[in-house]
Amino acid sequence: MRHPFIHDLSDKTTDDLSKTIADLQKKLTFAYRSQNHAMINQLRMVVETYQEEFQNRLNDMYKKQNLEDKINITKDNK
Repeated sequence: MRHPFIHDLSDKTTDDLSKTIADLQKKLTFAYRSQNHAMINQLRMVVETYQEEFQNRLNDMYKKQNLEDKINITKDNK
């Protein structure tokens, strides 16, 4: 579920997204340890939002590389 107050992450680089996700994961671990359910819910939504953006960027990079034509996994029976 996307966080309702995070709309645009296009200004962040992929590296920035990765670092932010790692930082948010640490904060989420703290929230779980302190059993703060409101904080857990908010952080989970933020993490999911950043992870979704990160995954979309990776998918776009793979599409641009067009790996389907470059990797041959067929077995030749010679």
